[in-house]
Amino acid sequence: MSAPPRILALAGSLRSGSYNKLILCVAADGARAAGADVTRVDLRDYPVPPYDGDLEARDGIPAPALELKKLFRASDGLLIASPEYNAGISGTLKNVLDWVSRSAPGEKPLECYRGKVAGLCSASTGALGGIRGLAIVRLILGNIGVVVLPDQVAVPKAAEAFDDEGNVLDPGRRKALMELGASLAHAARALRKEPG
Repeated sequence: MSAPPRILALAGSLRSGSYNKLILCVAADGARAAGADVTRVDLRDYPVPPYDGDLEARDGIPAPALELKKLFRASDGLLIASPEYNAGISGTLKNVLDWVSRSAPGEKPLECYRGKVAGLCSASTGALGGIRGLAIVRLILGNIGVVVLPDQVAVPKAAEAFDDEGNVLDPGRRKALMELGASLAHAARALRKEPG
């Protein structure tokens, strides 16, 4: 029997009460239920400066970005909950994607991304649930070699979407998030390059 697919789960929001962190937990549960090994990270634990080519040339890739690169490289799939900021993606998420894309010595270009599969979700206080931002995340990931699942989940009116314990109130949305995680686990298993 092959090893379980490894999923790296992250939200593009730093806020402790982030709605995107809440939906990420549900989707991650769906991936685990489908047999995946899920590593959830909080980007607050990996403080990286804004990408600056001069800083990279002078000092190399910052240590927190190198730690993230190891996690990305070791994963078969990416589960991303992306907040929508002004109809786009968060600067935090874009900055992390940029730093992780930089090649460390001995690393092939975009090694941390190529051949991986991603599942996307978002939560927003607006009526669209963050789908405009997801379109941008999809475009970025596709351009750096990540296969993005066609289905995605957007949770609108997020301020009203959770109970006091952070549970998704709408059973249909909860089911969709669980199914997203499960689909990602299955796709990661199918697309994974086995050693040898």
